[in-house]
Amino acid sequence: MVETDREVFIDNYQIMRNLLGKKDENLKLIEKKLGVNLIARGNSIKIIGEKDKIEQTEMIISKLSGITSDDKMLNKQELKYSIELLQKNPSINLNDIYDEVLQVSFRGKKIKVKTMGQKLYIEAIKRSDIVFAIGPAGTGKTYLAMVMAVKALLNKEIDRIILTRPAIEAGEKLGFLPGDLQHKVDPYLRPLYDALYDILGVEKVNSYLEKDIIEVAPLAYMRGRTLENSFIILDEAQNTTPEQMKMFLTRMGFNSHAVITGDITQVDLPENKSSGLKLVQEILKDVEGIDFVYLTKDDVVRHKLVKDIIKAYERYESRK
Repeated sequence: MVETDREVFIDNYQIMRNLLGKKDENLKLIEKKLGVNLIARGNSIKIIGEKDKIEQTEMIISKLSGITSDDKMLNKQELKYSIELLQKNPSINLNDIYDEVLQVSFRGKKIKVKTMGQKLYIEAIKRSDIVFAIGPAGTGKTYLAMVMAVKALLNKEIDRIILTRPAIEAGEKLGFLPGDLQHKVDPYLRPLYDALYDILGVEKVNSYLEKDIIEVAPLAYMRGRTLENSFIILDEAQNTTPEQMKMFLTRMGFNSHAVITGDITQVDLPENKSSGLKLVQEILKDVEGIDFVYLTKDDVVRHKLVKDIIKAYERYESRK
């Protein structure tokens, strides 16, 4: 193929600098992902490569500059995901993904979605009373559900937040552990507390816990209850049995919302037990008012190695 070149101009020099990244690391990443050579001078970027790749790169640089500002530099993860997204769907508006502020944490941090998968997840929570979020570790399944629960509470849309997960795999056999019941279950509920503390702060969370506005409890505690005016989150749902899943879903009362999260590749149940999360996808797939959202390794927002680890395990499992 014959190589040619084209120049792209960015009016704002600070946006140009932030787009290029520290020591032009973003520019190098764009080159690598798109298979072109880029030369930045002043407010222009020269694209050298095959014609079709030049056209694609020009479009992507234009859209990337649209989500870069005077005071925002895209990190490698945001940049990589945005490029991959635009390669798959050139018509997408990246601002639709990154602009909405879901909540402001007690430290003043603006909490936003970071991937298109997360955006679809949030829209499902807004739209449906029951949402299943299924995907690998690090995709923000539990944290974003918690953010939406806190938002609903602060907006007085609900009266309570109830957070639950199966304790000790799925059997919830707590008796052999030392300490009272709270000490027994705390290690298994700790990730839920950690997310709450990050969003609301320790003082506010403890106040809500004392007033029973927020309840954190093992799944067994849900049996026999009807939960009204509540936002209920079931975490680690892959470790529920079908009976436990049915029990949980039938707890819902009026004006309640439920988000069920889990990773069906990490089931800790005994081999003779089925996962309630796996089975429920077949049972409820056609029920109106229930949404299933599937997050993937492309939605991982933890350390970049988490995505590489997931890919490595997928390759290993496929070989087996």
